[in-house]
Amino acid sequence: MTQSPAVRTSGRSGPVRVGERAARTLVSELARRNDPKSALLVGATPESVVLAAAIDALLPGDALTVVPAEPAGAAALRDHVTAQGRWVADRVRVVDSLAEADAAEVVVAAEPFTGTADETRAAVDGLAKYLTDGSTLSVAAPLYGTAGASAELDRQGVLHGVRTDLVLRNTPPVRVHQLRFSPAGAALAGRLAPAYRPSSVPLTRSMHLDSNGVVAAGITLGLAALARAARPKSKLWLLPALAAAPVAAFFRDPERDVPEDPAAVVASADGQVLSVQRLHDERFGAGEWLRIAVFLSVLDVHVNRSPVAGKVVDYFVADGGFVNAMKPDAEHNVAAYTVLDTERGTVVVAQRTGLIARRIVQRAPIGALLARGERFGLIRFGSRTDVYLPADAAEPLVGPGDKVVGGSTVIARWR
Repeated sequence: MTQSPAVRTSGRSGPVRVGERAARTLVSELARRNDPKSALLVGATPESVVLAAAIDALLPGDALTVVPAEPAGAAALRDHVTAQGRWVADRVRVVDSLAEADAAEVVVAAEPFTGTADETRAAVDGLAKYLTDGSTLSVAAPLYGTAGASAELDRQGVLHGVRTDLVLRNTPPVRVHQLRFSPAGAALAGRLAPAYRPSSVPLTRSMHLDSNGVVAAGITLGLAALARAARPKSKLWLLPALAAAPVAAFFRDPERDVPEDPAAVVASADGQVLSVQRLHDERFGAGEWLRIAVFLSVLDVHVNRSPVAGKVVDYFVADGGFVNAMKPDAEHNVAAYTVLDTERGTVVVAQRTGLIARRIVQRAPIGALLARGERFGLIRFGSRTDVYLPADAAEPLVGPGDKVVGGSTVIARWR
């Protein structure tokens, strides 16, 4: 990034192009908040794609402060904002330097960090001073070729990260970090829309493909190419080539309409309800739990979604076996538990492996806020997903044998 009087984020690596996908990822925290909010964009130019994305994300009650990449660029930025019309001009304020800006609920660095680790650390510290309590800082760095910025942001992500997104469709690829330096309450999750995830690659308006599917399809096509090169007269290469499409289809990620009812608890995955039972599990606290278990066949969508709005307060993996997920003994399989703090109490989502499923993906670190119906992970090839709710606070609305759709079907309702 070029420089502001208070924050320097560029180094010797030169400029990095920010495409629309990376820009949308950088402003995702601004776009997903439905309540009136203040935002601060640092290092912008009139041509900035990030500035355009931030303006597109504004709601009527929002206020955006923009700091130019160079002090001399403030006049051009003001002219650009004025040219956008009265609606934008009333909500966007351009200042000459970062020192003139107020603290905001969302702070975004408009250009990727390309400097040294020390420069990046100083820049992050400078921007963090402009965050209100529980707010997020959105920054990015190229995946490779920097003088230390990428490594420093990875370190900051371990300490303060609430989300990390890899944007491969950028020149060069960048990693976007959402950092939070003070805790946010679980109540804020209820005012959020599901976050934009670049890991979900759009195929059509209603159908996406998880990035795992792109990788899996690429591997099968690569095997086909190797087989064709090694044995050009053989038809063996057709096996992996024909497998590429069904393998990719396993990772399909359709858009879903999430119910707006705040009392609704939605299914965490597509599949068939195996059981609805009350039980005790001291790992999650005293009292009785209502557990709704859903089996996912290899034909179901395997992207997992948060059943409620809440804050991730714990995550752990329990060792076990790999029994068929439809059998009762499957509750002793390897499982990943995501514990959410909500306004209604603790909610737990268990991602269980199955006979074929051996790989669990969980993308919501401790401290992350999840909206109801938001994607947070997946399980590869046939599995089971359990949702634990406080038994005295929730009423089940499904029974064994019912088919459910992740993010859409209401499986329970808060009393």
